[in-house]
Amino acid sequence: MKIISRTIIVLSFVSFFTDVASEMLYPVMPLYLKHIGFSIVFIGILEGIAEGLSGISKAYFGKWSDVIGKRMPFVRIGYLLSAISRPMMVALSHPIWVFLARSIDRLGKGIRTSARDALLSDESTKENKAKVFGFHRSMDTFGAVLGPSLALLFLYFYPEHYKELFLLAFIPGILAVLLTYFIKEKTNIHPVPGKVSVWEFFKYWKSSNQQYKSPVIGFLLFAIINSSDVFLLLRAKELGISDQMVIGLYIFYNFMYAVAAYPLGALADKIGLKYVYAFGLSLFATVYFCLGYTNETSIIILLFAIYGIFSAATEGISKAWISKAVHKHETATAIGTYSSFQSVFTLISSTIAGIIWYNWSGQALMIYTGITTALIAIYFLFVKEKGVDPDNAILAKH
Repeated sequence: MKIISRTIIVLSFVSFFTDVASEMLYPVMPLYLKHIGFSIVFIGILEGIAEGLSGISKAYFGKWSDVIGKRMPFVRIGYLLSAISRPMMVALSHPIWVFLARSIDRLGKGIRTSARDALLSDESTKENKAKVFGFHRSMDTFGAVLGPSLALLFLYFYPEHYKELFLLAFIPGILAVLLTYFIKEKTNIHPVPGKVSVWEFFKYWKSSNQQYKSPVIGFLLFAIINSSDVFLLLRAKELGISDQMVIGLYIFYNFMYAVAAYPLGALADKIGLKYVYAFGLSLFATVYFCLGYTNETSIIILLFAIYGIFSAATEGISKAWISKAVHKHETATAIGTYSSFQSVFTLISSTIAGIIWYNWSGQALMIYTGITTALIAIYFLFVKEKGVDPDNAILAKH
């Protein structure tokens, strides 16, 4: 059986072009918002609400996808909303309009994410799920390498031409939408009778089995420790790294992530998902702990390379693990539930990180995060990795 099917390849290119578009704007979004008169406080409120909307909607639309037994309508609409939100951001500079545009972008992500991940799961077997998710994450992240690189190049020649950059980002975004019409969805997903609730993630968690809950508890414990990457970049800047090099480190991190995602997925399928995930957490702990003590530029660069490998060893693998632990007809709901809780916990973790940094120091945050993550890595060594087979009848252990 061919592991990387045509659908997986096309869907990966869809994510690639979407990430090119979104990451073209990621480094300049705060600059643009300040340029049109937004305060730091308002930017924080805007991003918090938008991310919260994305998080809650992942479980809602994931359940909806399972109820009707279809993936592509959610995938296509989600990518379309994100694509049109970018030119909307520069059509008007009124706060309410900008908030609407940013919310549409995040809502698009919430609509598509669970159905897209379920589609990837539908295209894989229990023996190669981590490879499939790893390949997709690799393609997606190469977009995160190209996007900010294009933005830096554009702004080098056209400083502060932010509106033009937002309009240019529409091109790869709409290419991604057009590519979705080349995806043919499988018809063997049976609809699941039921009602869709905005609090779907609470309902599903209550009814889910232990083979799903055990790893997800660990994932969420890590989510409440894993604050925004902004704190890593701020720590690098605090240690004397220039603004240009900070952006370069972000690009380098994404490059390492993209290169390592598929091989680590293949390794996880071979030796067990939990071992590669725990290895990833140990790398994360190492990076944070070392950033608490070092100020050598060469070591900081090495740590960002290791950080990319951490992401490759955890992001796609967590979703592959979830998709193996549940029945096919509830994959989107299961992934959406995890993603919703993860979004909420990430907001909490960034708040905690900000408090620690403000009251103590950046060094204290790095050391605290490193130590607590090491303990969570140990937890995963004791989690039993179980999964359901494609006919939903047999439980298989690694």
